[in-house]
Amino acid sequence: MSFSIIACIGKNRELGKDNGLIFHFKDDMKFFRETTRGHTVVMGSNTWKSLGEKPLPNRQNLILSRKVIPNLPENAAQVVNLDTFIKEHKDSGEEIFIIGGASIYKLFLPYARTLYLTEVNATKEADVFFPEFNKEDYDLTTLNSITENKINFNINKYTRKED
Repeated sequence: MSFSIIACIGKNRELGKDNGLIFHFKDDMKFFRETTRGHTVVMGSNTWKSLGEKPLPNRQNLILSRKVIPNLPENAAQVVNLDTFIKEHKDSGEEIFIIGGASIYKLFLPYARTLYLTEVNATKEADVFFPEFNKEDYDLTTLNSITENKINFNINKYTRKED
Protein backbone atom coordinates (compact mmCIF):
# COMPACT_ATOMS: atom_id res chain seq x y z
CA MET A 1 0.00 0.00 0.00
CA SER A 2 1.32 3.38 -0.85
CA PHE A 3 -0.86 5.61 1.33
CA SER A 4 0.51 7.22 4.48
CA ILE A 5 -1.46 9.32 6.93
CA ILE A 6 0.18 12.25 8.70
CA ALA A 7 -1.47 14.15 11.56
CA CYS A 8 -0.95 15.82 14.92
CA ILE A 9 -3.41 14.65 17.57
CA GLY A 10 -4.11 15.24 21.25
CA LYS A 11 -4.64 12.67 24.00
CA ASN A 12 -8.27 12.22 22.96
CA ARG A 13 -7.43 12.12 19.22
CA GLU A 14 -8.24 15.85 18.87
CA LEU A 15 -7.35 17.24 15.44
CA GLY A 16 -8.84 20.68 15.06
CA LYS A 17 -11.44 23.28 15.83
CA ASP A 18 -13.22 25.80 13.60
CA ASN A 19 -11.42 24.44 10.52
CA GLY A 20 -7.98 25.05 12.00
CA LEU A 21 -5.29 23.09 13.77
CA ILE A 22 -5.36 23.15 17.56
CA PHE A 23 -1.71 22.27 18.12
CA HIS A 24 1.09 24.35 16.61
CA PHE A 25 4.60 23.06 17.27
CA LYS A 26 7.63 24.21 15.32
CA ASP A 27 9.20 20.73 15.35
CA ASP A 28 5.97 19.05 14.22
CA MET A 29 5.53 21.53 11.34
CA LYS A 30 9.15 20.94 10.31
CA PHE A 31 8.60 17.16 10.39
CA PHE A 32 5.46 17.57 8.25
CA ARG A 33 7.27 19.73 5.68
CA GLU A 34 10.32 17.47 5.45
CA THR A 35 8.29 14.24 5.31
CA THR A 36 5.78 15.36 2.67
CA ARG A 37 8.10 17.49 0.50
CA GLY A 38 8.34 16.14 -3.03
CA HIS A 39 5.32 13.87 -2.57
CA THR A 40 1.64 14.00 -3.42
CA VAL A 41 -0.64 15.17 -0.61
CA VAL A 42 -4.38 14.43 -0.50
CA MET A 43 -6.81 16.56 1.48
CA GLY A 44 -10.49 17.30 1.75
CA SER A 45 -12.06 20.56 0.70
CA ASN A 46 -12.17 21.94 4.27
CA THR A 47 -8.43 21.38 4.67
CA TRP A 48 -7.92 23.05 1.28
CA LYS A 49 -9.93 26.05 2.52
CA SER A 50 -7.93 26.14 5.77
CA LEU A 51 -4.78 26.50 3.65
CA GLY A 52 -6.24 29.62 2.06
CA GLU A 53 -6.92 27.60 -1.11
CA LYS A 54 -3.21 27.74 -1.87
CA PRO A 55 -1.23 24.59 -2.63
CA LEU A 56 1.52 23.47 -0.29
CA PRO A 57 4.81 24.21 -2.07
CA ASN A 58 7.00 21.44 -3.50
CA ARG A 59 4.15 18.94 -3.48
CA GLN A 60 1.38 17.83 -5.81
CA ASN A 61 -1.82 18.85 -3.99
CA LEU A 62 -4.96 16.79 -4.56
CA ILE A 63 -8.31 17.87 -3.17
CA LEU A 64 -10.94 15.18 -2.69
CA SER A 65 -14.39 16.66 -3.29
CA ARG A 66 -17.54 15.84 -5.22
CA LYS A 67 -18.25 19.57 -5.66
CA VAL A 68 -16.32 21.26 -8.43
CA ILE A 69 -13.49 23.43 -7.13
CA PRO A 70 -12.99 26.24 -9.67
CA ASN A 71 -9.73 27.90 -10.65
CA LEU A 72 -7.29 25.46 -9.11
CA PRO A 73 -3.74 26.74 -9.32
CA GLU A 74 -0.78 24.87 -10.73
CA ASN A 75 0.29 22.08 -8.32
CA ALA A 76 -3.35 21.40 -7.40
CA ALA A 77 -5.95 19.08 -8.88
CA GLN A 78 -9.29 17.69 -7.85
CA VAL A 79 -10.11 14.04 -7.19
CA VAL A 80 -13.80 13.34 -7.66
CA ASN A 81 -13.96 9.53 -7.50
CA LEU A 82 -12.34 8.05 -4.40
CA ASP A 83 -12.66 4.40 -5.50
CA THR A 84 -10.97 5.05 -8.84
CA PHE A 85 -8.21 7.06 -7.16
CA ILE A 86 -7.51 4.29 -4.65
CA LYS A 87 -7.48 1.58 -7.34
CA GLU A 88 -5.11 3.63 -9.49
CA HIS A 89 -2.69 4.48 -6.67
CA LYS A 90 -2.80 1.80 -3.96
CA ASP A 91 -0.10 -0.31 -5.60
CA SER A 92 2.00 2.49 -7.00
CA GLY A 93 5.50 2.78 -5.64
CA GLU A 94 4.87 6.39 -4.64
CA GLU A 95 4.17 7.29 -1.03
CA ILE A 96 1.05 9.46 -1.07
CA PHE A 97 0.32 11.45 2.09
CA ILE A 98 -3.18 11.91 3.44
CA ILE A 99 -3.15 15.24 5.31
CA GLY A 100 -6.74 15.66 6.49
CA GLY A 101 -9.31 16.36 7.56
CA ALA A 102 -11.01 13.88 9.83
CA SER A 103 -13.40 12.43 7.24
CA ILE A 104 -10.56 11.98 4.72
CA TYR A 105 -8.44 10.23 7.36
CA LYS A 106 -11.35 7.88 8.05
CA LEU A 107 -11.80 7.10 4.35
CA PHE A 108 -8.12 6.27 3.85
CA LEU A 109 -7.36 4.54 7.17
CA PRO A 110 -8.13 1.04 5.83
CA TYR A 111 -5.69 1.63 2.92
CA ALA A 112 -2.87 3.33 4.81
CA ARG A 113 0.23 1.28 5.46
CA THR A 114 1.89 3.95 7.59
CA LEU A 115 0.56 6.47 10.10
CA TYR A 116 2.85 9.34 11.07
CA LEU A 117 1.18 10.65 14.20
CA THR A 118 2.49 13.42 16.37
CA GLU A 119 0.86 12.42 19.64
CA VAL A 120 0.58 15.32 22.05
CA ASN A 121 0.46 14.68 25.79
CA ALA A 122 -2.29 17.29 26.24
CA THR A 123 -5.95 17.87 25.52
CA LYS A 124 -7.66 20.82 23.89
CA GLU A 125 -11.18 21.65 22.89
CA ALA A 126 -11.85 20.28 19.41
CA ASP A 127 -14.69 19.73 16.99
CA VAL A 128 -12.94 17.17 14.78
CA PHE A 129 -11.11 14.03 15.84
CA PHE A 130 -8.78 11.48 14.31
CA PRO A 131 -10.59 8.19 13.69
CA GLU A 132 -10.14 5.36 16.14
CA PHE A 133 -7.77 2.62 15.06
CA ASN A 134 -6.44 -0.56 16.64
CA LYS A 135 -2.84 0.06 17.68
CA GLU A 136 -2.37 -3.73 17.92
CA ASP A 137 -2.47 -3.83 14.11
CA TYR A 138 0.68 -1.70 13.88
CA ASP A 139 4.33 -1.75 14.85
CA LEU A 140 5.24 1.47 16.66
CA THR A 141 8.48 3.39 16.19
CA THR A 142 9.00 6.62 18.11
CA LEU A 143 10.94 8.91 15.77
CA ASN A 144 11.34 11.79 18.23
CA SER A 145 10.29 12.84 21.74
CA ILE A 146 10.07 16.60 22.15
CA THR A 147 9.03 19.17 24.72
CA GLU A 148 7.94 22.50 23.28
CA ASN A 149 6.15 25.24 25.23
CA LYS A 150 6.16 22.89 28.27
CA ILE A 151 4.10 20.30 26.35
CA ASN A 152 5.51 16.84 25.61
CA PHE A 153 4.82 15.08 22.33
CA ASN A 154 6.12 12.11 20.39
CA ILE A 155 6.44 11.90 16.65
CA ASN A 156 5.45 8.28 16.10
CA LYS A 157 5.43 6.04 13.06
CA TYR A 158 2.87 3.24 13.04
CA THR A 159 3.53 0.61 10.38
CA ARG A 160 0.74 -1.83 9.60
CA LYS A 161 1.73 -5.39 10.44
CA GLU A 162 1.76 -7.78 7.51
CA ASP A 163 -1.08 -10.31 7.52
